[in-house]
Amino acid sequence: MIRPSRFAYNAETAVNNSFQVASADSNDVQTKALAEFDAFVETLTANGIDVTVVQDTPEPHTPDSIFPNNWISFHSNGTICLYPMFAANRRLERKQHVLDAIKEKFSVKHTIDFSVYENNQTYLEGTGSMVLDRGNQMAYACLSQRTNKFVLREFCKSMNYTPITFTANDEKGNPIYHTNVMMCIADEHVVICLASITEEFEREYLVKALESSGKQIIDITYNQLNHFAGNMLQVKNDKGEKLLVMSTQAYNSLDANQVETLTSFNQIIHSNIATIEANGGGSARCMMAEVFLPLL
Repeated sequence: MIRPSRFAYNAETAVNNSFQVASADSNDVQTKALAEFDAFVETLTANGIDVTVVQDTPEPHTPDSIFPNNWISFHSNGTICLYPMFAANRRLERKQHVLDAIKEKFSVKHTIDFSVYENNQTYLEGTGSMVLDRGNQMAYACLSQRTNKFVLREFCKSMNYTPITFTANDEKGNPIYHTNVMMCIADEHVVICLASITEEFEREYLVKALESSGKQIIDITYNQLNHFAGNMLQVKNDKGEKLLVMSTQAYNSLDANQVETLTSFNQIIHSNIATIEANGGGSARCMMAEVFLPLL
């Protein structure tokens, strides 16, 4: 997780991220976001989750550095993947001191750099663009300006994943910018907004793929999607217990039956990150780049 130095509303990403809303008092955004970040990390560590926190640098200015899962992913075979980013100022998030901090704690054997595709204006924004079912080596992706099918295929070839692509739209019919705001895959279940997949044949194909991989589907509404209920991440703590991490806003949008079903699979933990969600257009899952690298 990247502790923000100059978190702010990013106009470069707002062009295709409908979740972003600039705060009236922009001067207070960094202060509030920093407090939310620290409280979130405290919640995670209090539940036995190992969190590697790297402090962002003031320069170059990277207003979205709090969402590292878009530019980097970590894999159990010792591989790091770097990704091509849509917004020019987000490309600056690939800072060497972050990579150095990871290498001090984990074993990195190989780096695959997909960021060269930025030269062709084709993008794949990490585990925002892809929702990975790591156990079954499947990469789910709703195609958008930030999620290019060709780059996705290159990732899948390199990492031995099977791509599952589809289109997903918001209530206004616009492409959903990142797959991880409309679906979350855990070991035994998937949280997904099926209504956002408007083509029936694509929806049926996706449901079949998910059910064939042994997942129970928990469907959420557009309203819940808009409150980031699709933006969750399942993690394990130091006791090997499974926990489902989300924002307080997302948790409050769930109904009693959904909460009961989810807690039958894993404990739920949540934290209030409202300022980050509004200005950044991302939520809890986006703030966590899960590390599967071997420890040193």
